[in-house]
Amino acid sequence: MRPLSELARPEPALEQLAVNTLRFLAVDAVEKAKSGHPGMPMGMADAAFVIWTRFLRYQPHDPAWPDRDRFVLSAGHGSMLLYALLHLSGYDLPLEELQRFRQLGSRTPGHPELGLAPGVETTTGPLGQGFGNGVGMALASRMLSARFGSGSFSPASYRVFGIVSDGDLMEGVASEAASLAGHWGLGNLVYLYDDNHITIEGDTALAFTEDVARRLEAYGWQVGRVDPYDRPELEAAIGRAVAETGRPSLVITRSHIAYGAPKKQDTREAHGEPLGAEEVAAAKRALGWPESPPFLIPPEVRVLFAERAAGLRPEYDAWHERMKRWQADQPQQAGLWDAMMEKRVPKDLFDQLVAAAPREAGATRNHGNVVLQRAAVLVPSLAGGSADLEPSTRTRIKDSPSVQRGAYGGRNFHFGIREHGMASILNGLAVAGGFIPYGSSFLVFTDYARPAIRLSALMKQQVLWVFTHDSVFLGEDGPTHQPIEHLTALRAIPNLLVVRPADGIETAAAWALGLERRDGPTLMALTRQNLPAIERPGFEPAALRRGGYVLREHRAGEAVTLIATGSEVWLALEASRRLDEAGLPARVVSMPAPQFFLRQDRAWREAVLPPRGRRVSLEAGATDYWHRIVGPEGLAIGIDGYGESAPYAQLQEHFGFTPEKVAARVLEWARGK
Repeated sequence: MRPLSELARPEPALEQLAVNTLRFLAVDAVEKAKSGHPGMPMGMADAAFVIWTRFLRYQPHDPAWPDRDRFVLSAGHGSMLLYALLHLSGYDLPLEELQRFRQLGSRTPGHPELGLAPGVETTTGPLGQGFGNGVGMALASRMLSARFGSGSFSPASYRVFGIVSDGDLMEGVASEAASLAGHWGLGNLVYLYDDNHITIEGDTALAFTEDVARRLEAYGWQVGRVDPYDRPELEAAIGRAVAETGRPSLVITRSHIAYGAPKKQDTREAHGEPLGAEEVAAAKRALGWPESPPFLIPPEVRVLFAERAAGLRPEYDAWHERMKRWQADQPQQAGLWDAMMEKRVPKDLFDQLVAAAPREAGATRNHGNVVLQRAAVLVPSLAGGSADLEPSTRTRIKDSPSVQRGAYGGRNFHFGIREHGMASILNGLAVAGGFIPYGSSFLVFTDYARPAIRLSALMKQQVLWVFTHDSVFLGEDGPTHQPIEHLTALRAIPNLLVVRPADGIETAAAWALGLERRDGPTLMALTRQNLPAIERPGFEPAALRRGGYVLREHRAGEAVTLIATGSEVWLALEASRRLDEAGLPARVVSMPAPQFFLRQDRAWREAVLPPRGRRVSLEAGATDYWHRIVGPEGLAIGIDGYGESAPYAQLQEHFGFTPEKVAARVLEWARGK
């Protein structure tokens, strides 16, 4: 890495011109859109300029360079600051896209979104999430260095820089992530705090008077303070943060929202409203900027940013040369690197995991542990952990150590009791590249993780969520720990595949689907209680790829179809036999992933669920979702209230989830038709 002294430093007047260019690109875009947040970009333009021109290593022609430094705008409402930086730095983001800010189909939406504009490392906006993502990115860098660093070269030794706001630091997810970053000693993480004292309601003193510096210091961070408008001092402060390799760093900048706007500087109106034409003109006059034309970019500013990118090119080229030598000297390591960067899985992964699946009775969390061990051998990118619940979720990779401060070579994480932080960090690991992360807890605690789960679905990231204790049948812990509405709520998240397997084979299929799927996250809901082994005469494992399939067929008479998931599949099988004996022919469909089933071709769906057949769903949770499967004339058996505290066998009897009670209810319903 080139020392700062070797980087050409522009003249102060040119620096100021560049900083004001960033300011007014943001102001003009917000004004044209008649929507947006001009205050943050105006207040933090100097700080962003220093990061991008003095510290950040990037190449606009290769936005996916593995060793690039990451920049996270956790304060995503200031998105125009990032878009302006990307445009000026030479990324494929034309000026026309800045002029289409917040418009339908533009690459410059109101908050940065992964995949729309090159150089945007993660989707931010929900405050605190970017903070956690950056922790995950920094952790990924340390883990890759531990696996692949040899001698003086590591193919991944990148750093993470970011800008965080008051709102980020108020959200609880940031506290959880900050605590873990300090615990892990992530000295490659540097955040600048936009301490502008303003939120939507007014001065932060209304609700936020804590000493942020002391809080972060208590978490194990290095904390500094600097005037964000004194660029030499700002550079020195960030330099001290970069030099501290054993602790993450927070540089507090007492900034001014809407810096330079005569009437709106330091006001809440500057947070989420355009300045207005009169105030825009006044701000431009105050900072010596031409009032027209809008979206002005002086040629010398373009040259400055182009020279910065060109100045970084030798380091980029040197990395590639050293990478070639490393690949030649370390072919086995180089092969592993390629496999991890591609998140490669074997072509026959599905078959291998199904073959390794337990066939005997047991809890699906235990079956999942067996499958996980085989998956970890086959997929080197796989790494994960739990929110202090691994003895219950059974999600530890047995032949690997845990990741701890100074020891980043393992594949197991201990997140502590921090579901929200865990989930945001896993998203950061996913977008950083090289890892397929998984996280686990109890299903009811998706309430804590759901914001980040939604973002992994929005960003189309391959994150595996392993949640156990999936129904009231976890037993004596009672209603606080017994999920009811959770499966319905999770299935409502677009692009999140929810799988609730019934036995070892279905659990193996769930893992395989999640590891093969590249365009979104997969969530597994597993049992605490033991389940009987399921007989599968003539079963074709390929059916597991369809989300739902016929487990027990009945050819005699007009049969009712029992559709079940997870722990209710064996129950449906037992109830179907009793229904046969009572004179009502019954089929059984196992539907571990109803969302997936509904996306299958019509022929498959109608073969599994005949269009005019009578349908009954059976799941120990809320029934809302199942009405779309069974139809208005069907019967949805579930639990639409809260649970009870008792041994699970008593709960099965209490809630009517026994073969006898299910059969009796179906008979009563069918005879009333």
